[in-house]
Amino acid sequence: MAISAETVEVYASSAERRRSLYRRILGVVVFSQLLGGAGLAAGVTVGALLAQQMLGGTGLAGVPSALLTLGSAAAALLVGRVSQRLGRRVGLTAGFVAGGIGAGGVVLAAVANNVILLFIALLVYGSGTATNLQARYAGTDLATPDRRARAVSVAMVSTTLGAVAGPNLVAPMGTVARSIGVPELAGPFLLAAVAYFGAGLVILVWLRPDPFLLAAQLAARAARDGSVTTGAVATTVRPRMVAAGVTVMVLTQVAMVAIMTMTPVQMSSHGHGLTDVGIVIGIHIGFMYLPSLITGYLVDRVGRLPMAIASGVTLLISGLVAATASADAMVQLMVALALLGLGWNFGLISGTALLIDGTPPETRARTQGSVDVLIALAGATGGALSGVVVAGSSFTVLSLGGGLLSILLIPVVIWSRRPSPPRPESA
Repeated sequence: MAISAETVEVYASSAERRRSLYRRILGVVVFSQLLGGAGLAAGVTVGALLAQQMLGGTGLAGVPSALLTLGSAAAALLVGRVSQRLGRRVGLTAGFVAGGIGAGGVVLAAVANNVILLFIALLVYGSGTATNLQARYAGTDLATPDRRARAVSVAMVSTTLGAVAGPNLVAPMGTVARSIGVPELAGPFLLAAVAYFGAGLVILVWLRPDPFLLAAQLAARAARDGSVTTGAVATTVRPRMVAAGVTVMVLTQVAMVAIMTMTPVQMSSHGHGLTDVGIVIGIHIGFMYLPSLITGYLVDRVGRLPMAIASGVTLLISGLVAATASADAMVQLMVALALLGLGWNFGLISGTALLIDGTPPETRARTQGSVDVLIALAGATGGALSGVVVAGSSFTVLSLGGGLLSILLIPVVIWSRRPSPPRPESA
């Protein structure tokens, strides 16, 4: 697909029109993220508890998170490649719709008490998570380099309302589910299905003209005659920058998913109800997204690499706080999970900005999708091993391990500061 020459000319000839379109595209992304945030919260909050209920033990309680993130990995690759060829609108719409189908499948699996169907549905449901994450890139397509991190932050902070509301709707949605003959823990997935389908509809109807396709054509025009400056100005790959961005996002994802996945199980096993779990996870998800506007400003002003280091330090502190929390230390768990979300926020925004800065528009969406595959696989590894670690040792060991793992990104960040000449992107 391509944007018409007339449309390209309209935006190439007017900086004000480009700014206006950039603001409107951000508005559409914000709306879709509000819905998508509510959709992803269901799996985070009750996925492990539903599996524990259906499987009858904690050893495999991390499997839902692993399946969700494996599905997210496959979807990230597909959404990235479709977006590269057909634009963000087609890629994001397809991903959100798939997520809605997966959420509906989880509800059917719970009703039928069918574990195989549950696992398949969770894989498909992961599409929504991947798409919700990739939507952050749509906000950067028309952003200038000095505003890229803030563009990411606007997309992410808009997820906050839905993502925080989702866990706190666990109990009400459980009541709704019981009233229609659906198991209580499947209730949040009813909300997720509606939310993901709604997000897909928003993207399909209003993400026009496609920001990625327009940015690519504006960049191509600029390369020919220098007549317009856009956010998509990079023409070469910067390997060290890309490597640093990938490492930051992957390590922060592993640490965050591992600790987050087993926190509801840890709380449930020590007598905390769904309301308490919802509060703690809601605070965690709020800190994953709510500080984004400040983080984006700091990443643009202070720098990508200093904020990446801040991510590792924050996650380490989070792991230490979680590891030293007693079974009934509700406040300490809130603090630990808040720091866990904040460290992830620092890492994702700084890593995303590094990745965008280091890639040219000709391969940017495909590269973004491939990197999000690595992020999803990292999360899958963290989620799958989290239950095994807790079953074999303790939540304390898991928390310490996650915190220590996160500081490995600091040597990579230091290495990436060494000058390295850019190389042309290979075909």
